[in-house]
Amino acid sequence: MKKRHFTEKQKKLIGWAAIVIFVVFTAAVCWFVGRPMGNFVSEPEKFRLWVESHGLWSQAAYVGMVFLQVLVAVIPGEPLEISGGYAFGAVQGTVLCMLGAFLGSVVVFAFVRRFGRELVEIFFPKEKIESLRFLQSSPKRDLLFWIVFVVPGTPKDLLCYFAGLTDLSWGKWLLICSLGRVPSIITSTVGGSAVGGRQYLFAILVFAGTMALSAVGLLIYRGLCRRHEKKQGGET
Repeated sequence: MKKRHFTEKQKKLIGWAAIVIFVVFTAAVCWFVGRPMGNFVSEPEKFRLWVESHGLWSQAAYVGMVFLQVLVAVIPGEPLEISGGYAFGAVQGTVLCMLGAFLGSVVVFAFVRRFGRELVEIFFPKEKIESLRFLQSSPKRDLLFWIVFVVPGTPKDLLCYFAGLTDLSWGKWLLICSLGRVPSIITSTVGGSAVGGRQYLFAILVFAGTMALSAVGLLIYRGLCRRHEKKQGGET
């Protein structure tokens, strides 16, 4: 099947449409969900009661925000993960965040498979896309993809889009996108839950540990990218 080619104008329209959808949805959620959040530091129990009183709506709204965050890609996901742990607790927050991220990752993978590289270039510059070429050419591609995806601090939204450009099977991708986010999501939701429970020292320790792991993960990711660039330079 011949892939559709987007004009520059169409790329911009699609990118702006995605951002507008996210902003509108987020604004609605902030109005109904975010207002009580303003009191989360001083009245955490009151906020939790509000979440419980809205039942499935608050859960569906949160899943939708995480889902759209993965689609839009340029929006950072960590604040949503932390707020999920705070609002719903570590366990439920993790489950809801995982669900939203999983659904978003599946949709992104399917869309990129359908529309190709030009869709990816709407959200990411060519340089960033090229920096992940080693995940296509390496004989240990699947293992590298798993390592890069599971380590905290790596650009997982970029990886979601790039995965659709590879010949990675649906089965392997579903496994990676469902389990690969677990470490980073758990640390964020546990920290958010600790803040909601006024366990500030524990929250500081969790966030400090997460930052350290993210720094290590980012170093690993950049090291892999630099190694690929040197290898490509040596071959030219």
